[in-house]
Amino acid sequence: MKEAVAGTLESGDIMVTIGPGDGLQVNLQSSVAAQFGRQIKAVITETLEGLGIHDAHVEAVDKGALDCTIRARVTAAAVRATGKDVWKD
Repeated sequence: MKEAVAGTLESGDIMVTIGPGDGLQVNLQSSVAAQFGRQIKAVITETLEGLGIHDAHVEAVDKGALDCTIRARVTAAAVRATGKDVWKD
């Protein structure tokens, strides 16, 4: 696994950086972390585990992204980091 990024710092988006790690570590920066931080981290973790990734360091900078956007950005970053195309059979 190499380091990869997906997303932007625009309002309504999230920038996700994934790199090699020992276990699954998620660091989140968000202005709404007090209200939604647990949910955002859960979406990130569930998405990665669904892709078979259990060892990664994740940095996420949230700007009010919805769950569907978070899943899309995490998936895109994971594909770039691993080279595994989840959209092909």
